[in-house]
Amino acid sequence: MKPWSLLDLDKALRTSWAADTCSPDDRADWHPANPAWGHCDITALIVHDMFGGDLMLGEVHLDGDQHGYHWWNRLPSGVELDLTHEQFTRGQTVTARRAVARPPGPLPRRRDEYLLLRERVAEHLGHPAWLR
Repeated sequence: MKPWSLLDLDKALRTSWAADTCSPDDRADWHPANPAWGHCDITALIVHDMFGGDLMLGEVHLDGDQHGYHWWNRLPSGVELDLTHEQFTRGQTVTARRAVARPPGPLPRRRDEYLLLRERVAEHLGHPAWLR
């Protein structure tokens, strides 16, 4: 197995994001020019699968109104890693930041998109055994 870097993971995610892995709530606004759009939750879960640490959650606000939530990671070292932050191109801000527990068992929502993205990333990294 060839070792990979965080840059390899970033590239694998960016190559794997698509309309079929975007959140159904955001799918109408998804576009290849902003591939991270609607992918923060399952991207954070995949990073958590690989590195552990904490899942971080915040509220997304635009012009004073809440427009959903944003997910990212805090690695075991304490470094916060947000691989989808660039999706916010309209001046959105993220507030009420907090660590949250990972949902137990199968994902209650977005399971199919998570599994599809996870499979694509593993294939891109050349680590299909990671899926087990």
